[in-house]
Amino acid sequence: MKGKHLKKKKKPSDQENKGKISNKKQFSVTRDPFFEDSDPKRRRKFRNGGDENIESSDDEGEAFDSDGDRGRAEEMEEEIDETPAEKRKRLAHAMLEKRRKVEDVLEDGDEARTEREGERDSLIAKLLQQEQLEESGRLRRAIGERVQKPEPSEGFRLLVKHQQPVTAVALSEDDSRGFSASKNGTIEHWDIINGKTEKYTWPSDEVLKSHGVKDPQGRATKHSKHVLALAISSDGRYLASGGLDRHVHLWDVRTREHIQAFPGHKGPVSCLTFRQGSSELFSGSFDRSIKIWNGEDRTYINTLFGHQSEVLTIDSLRKERVLTVGRDRTMHLWKVPEESQLIFRASASSLECCCFISNDEFLSGSDDGSIEHWNVLRKKPVHIVKNAHTSSTVPSCENNGLSNGHKENNALDLEKRGSTALSWVNSITVCRNSDLAASGAGNGLVRLWKIENESKGISPLFELPLVGFVNSLTFAKSGKFLIAGVGQEPRLGRWGRLSAARNGVSVHPLVLS
Repeated sequence: MKGKHLKKKKKPSDQENKGKISNKKQFSVTRDPFFEDSDPKRRRKFRNGGDENIESSDDEGEAFDSDGDRGRAEEMEEEIDETPAEKRKRLAHAMLEKRRKVEDVLEDGDEARTEREGERDSLIAKLLQQEQLEESGRLRRAIGERVQKPEPSEGFRLLVKHQQPVTAVALSEDDSRGFSASKNGTIEHWDIINGKTEKYTWPSDEVLKSHGVKDPQGRATKHSKHVLALAISSDGRYLASGGLDRHVHLWDVRTREHIQAFPGHKGPVSCLTFRQGSSELFSGSFDRSIKIWNGEDRTYINTLFGHQSEVLTIDSLRKERVLTVGRDRTMHLWKVPEESQLIFRASASSLECCCFISNDEFLSGSDDGSIEHWNVLRKKPVHIVKNAHTSSTVPSCENNGLSNGHKENNALDLEKRGSTALSWVNSITVCRNSDLAASGAGNGLVRLWKIENESKGISPLFELPLVGFVNSLTFAKSGKFLIAGVGQEPRLGRWGRLSAARNGVSVHPLVLS
């Protein structure tokens, strides 16, 4: 009896299993399309894995058929998934091969070929190192001296029309797409090359409430969609907008749909910026605070206090530092991890806008038409260019021996200086990691500047005529064009109006030698 029982429990051999499967279901691993298309490694992994003891019964065969797709998908996922290190290595090899293909194929002997390839790889390594330093902000690109003076026929070209004054513009990381907002709440998404535009549609009030919007109060009840600020994340996935409704709105760039609203500010949201290389979002408001959000997790992080009046402009780079200016005549450099701040005070005028040059240098524009060059080591401006946006030609930047490298233009008649309100510097920007800067005002001029070393300050390059209040400026990362958001009225008020101006987004190409 024991022998009979042992005989029944004995497993059939592989040959017997093969015969049974082929007789009953005509199923073979080698005939399955999945295994025919797979590489030998994957086939060996399947055969030598945990599926060696496949039984030949009908029930187990059916179970294999029903769960086969799931098992195969999991197996393919294991094979295809890359670790972060493998991905970086693959991208580095792809970049290396791309640069190698720039040169012609060598036709010399093997020895000469090897020597040429070695020199080429050394040059490529230097180029990659320089690009990495420029990307991190530790090396400044020399673009200012390469900008050619534009011809009289070359000027700003209207790219996108708006019904109301444009308050903010933003460019994607690859310089292919742009975004603009106006005072009537319109947000446009446009292509740089062909100018094709697509409008963002605000959802219904019910949808907004489900996304976190609170009931508006005060002035926001009348102008709930009045947009004052825009910001685009480095990966191009999220667009942030803010305005008089006191909320920070998050949009999905791929679908142009509203996905989240962040309440919390007690005043209009006047400025926004994403930290480079992350989804960390900073917002400044008329309630004198700066709030930090996480766009990926859609959560609130922290609030920074220090300004004594409305926060007007904000900027950030890759490092966890934020630069802000307010109507309290101060500029604050916030060191977020250290929970500390440096305060820089303007001498007489009220600061209106600011931007980073590098982690330790920055520019600001004032309501008296001055542009200030700051250094993190000094609490006062290193250099000041007064009357930067007068109606004269190029301002003089001779050093008159004043303290802190103070620079002042030559004496001009009052008629030539124009209105003080029109010379108000509304916007200022720097081409990322370079020595090229631009400033805009309401007197129909955009001026280009070259950022020198600390002893020389900044020097004027060219002026680009443009009619209207230049409420927002941004350079292409490559430095090949400049985008300006123009309006008949200033961004944060209605104290001036230029009826000859055209509300919209204008682009000016820049020729580099």
